[in-house]
Amino acid sequence: MDANTLLLEAIDSRWEKYREQIKTCRREFSEEAVHDLRVAARRLLALVDLIRAVMPHPRLQKIRKALKGQLDEFDALRDNQVMLAEISETIESLPELKPIQQTLQKRERRLLREAEEIVEDLKLSGIARRLEKTRADIAELSSSPEFDSLVLQAVDEAYAAVLQRCRWINPAQPATIHRTRIAFKRFRYMVEIVHPLLPGFPQTHFKRMHNYQTAMGEIQDTEVFLFTLDDLTETEAPQTVRRYYEQRHDELITAYIETKGQVETFWRASPGQPFPWEVAEEAAAIIPD
Repeated sequence: MDANTLLLEAIDSRWEKYREQIKTCRREFSEEAVHDLRVAARRLLALVDLIRAVMPHPRLQKIRKALKGQLDEFDALRDNQVMLAEISETIESLPELKPIQQTLQKRERRLLREAEEIVEDLKLSGIARRLEKTRADIAELSSSPEFDSLVLQAVDEAYAAVLQRCRWINPAQPATIHRTRIAFKRFRYMVEIVHPLLPGFPQTHFKRMHNYQTAMGEIQDTEVFLFTLDDLTETEAPQTVRRYYEQRHDELITAYIETKGQVETFWRASPGQPFPWEVAEEAAAIIPD
């Protein structure tokens, strides 16, 4: 498959998935439906970022702004639901979480009502029109190895940003891990798009990248929980709860720091260099039976 065909198919499939999830939310609004809509929006946003890197155009920035704005409006609900999920797994061993759970459940009901209104008010015509024009621009391009290289170069640049932020990580400053996670998420979604261009790409990479991102995400989720505890009254957030999550926060950071070097196994070090799985295949080929 060439890059032109890949991008055209990705536009069709990701736009359709995004539209389907909006329809599902409007038809049967639920926590799961909102989650699936956020995922679809993020994957469409990653595609827009990839196309912007090889075909810069103001209309793509407008699409990006619209999608990012939608995602931002769901952030509070997402954080609240993550905290409730965490409490449901921990409350049996830490019953002091009960009043916090009740507070968050009340907040969730309000946030769900707001999210339902947001979904109903979503306007798609502008995004649809700009995506169609972008699709037409790509369709007019002639397939060429040069364009394939440009697309992979965009992923190279996204990966370089990940490595840079990874080098800046300071365990004493969790925000540095959060910034790395944001860059990694963008890179990971791009890899999901371009992997058909890569012969021998191992499917196990998807799971490994997901787990790597999750390790950083759990740190951020715990930090959000701690910030939320600061907003609650002393009776709602006893010190036993705070100490538990502070310890968990420290343990998650330690665990991630021990494995953060895995990031170097997900992509090539620089353009022109072999991909990690190609190196592994070559090494396996020279080992005698």
